[in-house]
Amino acid sequence: MADTADDISTSALRAARDVRVVFNRLRRRLREVADTQDLTPSQVSALALVDKSGAASASALAAAEGVRPQSMAATLAALDQQGLIQRRPDPQDGRRQLVTLTEAGRERAAGNRQARVEWLTRALQDRCTEEERGTIIEAMALMERLAQP
Repeated sequence: MADTADDISTSALRAARDVRVVFNRLRRRLREVADTQDLTPSQVSALALVDKSGAASASALAAAEGVRPQSMAATLAALDQQGLIQRRPDPQDGRRQLVTLTEAGRERAAGNRQARVEWLTRALQDRCTEEERGTIIEAMALMERLAQP
């Protein structure tokens, strides 16, 4: 395919657009299958982040999510109100608090993760051939290479 003025091939432009569109659709679909009806997307994301990162300060979580500390504070307050997180003093800096999941938060995060895995596994089994699943595995290796710094 022809190169654009910026020396970018039309296939690279198309692949970039297609990847972005498909990943956004897949992310939305995965959100739909989890038990998130009483949580906002930012709350679901913060819950998953705390689950993944373990004990972290609100400012570290805000930086990881790319949001303002005030926005993260509001998100954490909502999760705290629902009993999904707890705060405790940072052993290295008593002025700061570390956020962790409560047992209910861990169960909720694990349930959401399991629902997503089960849906995606079933969709791949039912909608793709063995050869197509192999192609997806190969494509994910390429996507992983793209995700490296």
